Amino acid sequence: MSTYEKITEKASLYNDLEKKPIAEILTDINREDHRIADAVEKILPHITSFVEQALPRIKKGGRLFYLGAGTSGRLGVLDASEIPPTFGMPPTVIIGFIAGGDTALRNPVEKAEDDEEAGWKELLARGINANDAIIGIAASGTTPYVIGALRHGKENGILTGCITSNPGAPVTEVCDVPMVTVVGPEYVTGSSRMKSGTAQKLVLNMISTSLMIKLGRVKGNKMVNMQLTNKKLVDRGTRMVVEELNIPYDEAKELLLRNGSAKKAIDAFRENSHENN
Repeated sequence: MSTYEKITEKASLYNDLEKKPIAEILTDINREDHRIADAVEKILPHITSFVEQALPRIKKGGRLFYLGAGTSGRLGVLDASEIPPTFGMPPTVIIGFIAGGDTALRNPVEKAEDDEEAGWKELLARGINANDAIIGIAASGTTPYVIGALRHGKENGILTGCITSNPGAPVTEVCDVPMVTVVGPEYVTGSSRMKSGTAQKLVLNMISTSLMIKLGRVKGNKMVNMQLTNKKLVDRGTRMVVEELNIPYDEAKELLLRNGSAKKAIDAFRENSHENN
């Protein structure tokens, strides 16, 4: 593995943080946050490459697995958990694993990330195969849990990618598509939950959203397959139906609730209208 500089551990550009007024702390953090979108923009070709390779696999029944530890793992689980309610997809399409299991979502699990075989064993338990894809998430780029899973995945012909903030990190050498967001030193030295974590969230949003759009889970610019789990979402879905079909709100709401999603409601209305003409 190549020698590299671990940017995520470099000293903050700011000193004596505890002596600063709150307004100055927030201004400084915001200044650093402005670097994140620019860092993501620079790797758009890499993100595009991963999505273009993952899409046909998922269309054939494949899945996308996220693996990470600590903040990185939590962000992967978060993104995966938002796919079913947002796009109406089953929770078996994008799946998030965190070192240490669900307990680690709220509490640190000692040494969980140091087991280089644990992630791959979890993937094997899910029947990982050549139609699937794996993204390892590791700000440092050195997490054994992530590196081991990616190495085994790549050796078995599975599409692999990583999201890290350190160019040349070990994780970049065991995957097909490294996605390296160089956001610079953290405001609080080593606190990669800040800029590195935000960059990870942006990239995960881009990957999962673009996949869902290309899988037909969005119509125009609307979440027509979202789950109707509360009044706000029922109202949003109703307004989608009203806008698409130009029918009264109450009729649209009844149609929506009967069919379970805006897309199904619109399709059912049009099919019924076609049969009656």
